[in-house]
Amino acid sequence: MASKDGTFAALDLGSNSFHLLVARWQHGQLVTLDRRKETVRLAADLDDNSILSEDGTARALACLDRFGEILREMPHESVRVVGTNAMRRMKQGEAFRDAAESALGHPVEIIGGREEARLIYLGVSHSLERGEDRRLVIDIGGGSTEVIVGKGPQALHRESLEVGCVVLNKRFFFDGVVDASRFREAELYAELAIQPVVALLRSEGWEHVIGCSGSVRAIATVLQNSGWARGAVSLEGLEKLRSKIIAAGTLNRLELSGLDEDRRPVFAGGLAVMHALMKSLDLKVVEVSDMALREGVIFDLLGRDGETDARVNSIKAMIDRWRVDEVHARNVLSTAIELYRQIASNWDIHSMYWRDGLTWGAQIHEIGLQISHDSYHKHGAYVVANADLAGFARRDQALLSALVAGHRRKFALDSLEALPATMVTPAKRVSVLLRLAVLFNRSRKGTDIPNVLIQVDGPTIQLKLPKGWLDEHPLTEGDLVLEKSALKAAGFKLKYG
Repeated sequence: MASKDGTFAALDLGSNSFHLLVARWQHGQLVTLDRRKETVRLAADLDDNSILSEDGTARALACLDRFGEILREMPHESVRVVGTNAMRRMKQGEAFRDAAESALGHPVEIIGGREEARLIYLGVSHSLERGEDRRLVIDIGGGSTEVIVGKGPQALHRESLEVGCVVLNKRFFFDGVVDASRFREAELYAELAIQPVVALLRSEGWEHVIGCSGSVRAIATVLQNSGWARGAVSLEGLEKLRSKIIAAGTLNRLELSGLDEDRRPVFAGGLAVMHALMKSLDLKVVEVSDMALREGVIFDLLGRDGETDARVNSIKAMIDRWRVDEVHARNVLSTAIELYRQIASNWDIHSMYWRDGLTWGAQIHEIGLQISHDSYHKHGAYVVANADLAGFARRDQALLSALVAGHRRKFALDSLEALPATMVTPAKRVSVLLRLAVLFNRSRKGTDIPNVLIQVDGPTIQLKLPKGWLDEHPLTEGDLVLEKSALKAAGFKLKYG
């Protein structure tokens, strides 16, 4: 196997699209070097006898020829190519695999559904915070849907269901018509595929639900752009979208903000599967991960054991890349944690989730300085929001971005209130602590930090400083005057003396 400092590639020959990921293991995290996707729709080009059409074969092999330009010179030990549902079903699978291997210069593995599920979970689990919580992971592909229950990094129960977005579109929406009758038939078809495993999955139990891959991400994007959800798939939003599509009677002319044209022909099928899953498993909200099978394949190549916290490595890599003043960041962190320690229970932010958020926010709050001092908090927030941070779910990354945006000047109300509703109040409180820690470290000396006592009662914050300290630090007193005004606009009342 290649060294962990080398380059690795994973190619997912999916039933709807082929996905190529080239990455390097660097500074303890996966760094993407190249990412390519081509829509080929293998499943749509399989006839009733599971024979791939000539056009479908030509289109798929032409794509693999292009990907082969990237992969041919890489050592076999660093490349893994996996074929999924459509290749499992294909009658001439061996012949197609031979041609594919010739085009790529590497072996092609046709993996079983449960192995596919294992790799999907491995990929998704690395996009989430480390923990022993139980997770339900859903991946709606073109020809199959994988459903996995796991605990922390370990997949415990894996299912691969013979229903996917391409399959349903080909069967029920082949002419572009999407009426109530056809949609219900598609959902019933999906429910019949899901029903045999519902009781077993429910008996496993879960605390968090995460969806991944094209259909789930496309639905989440449309829901968010329509104002029906925030970076996730909600059952309420899904039903509004379903009603809108049925009312239009077709997807061909329906304007859906954020829907890629490549996704449009199979969108109704994916929506039907998603709705059937959420109803059958009684799911209200499904969060979204950007990682899936191809990332799982890379991690499998790396042989990772799940013990390393990818989030810590992501923060360290960001600190290194953006040349953060680590001494100052540690001083800010020390002050922030001391304030946190005093009021975490009273403010109901005592869980490790909020302590970690405060810690990482303090460590990276100045990353925008490498772009420009002017509005550096805004630059930093943009970087955090758009960076490829391994280990962080979207909502966690949004929290960090909001903390960076709001550590100075105006309170970042818009960013904080865009978080899921249950996060807004504690996130605001964590933001207050970071702001105060930055304020008391403004001199950047690290030796002139007062022993601050803090008490809170709901939105009221009382700071007690050593006698005479403010008289000796008029700049800090001026900052506190401004901070009192900024916090008032955010619904807090700051007192000090």
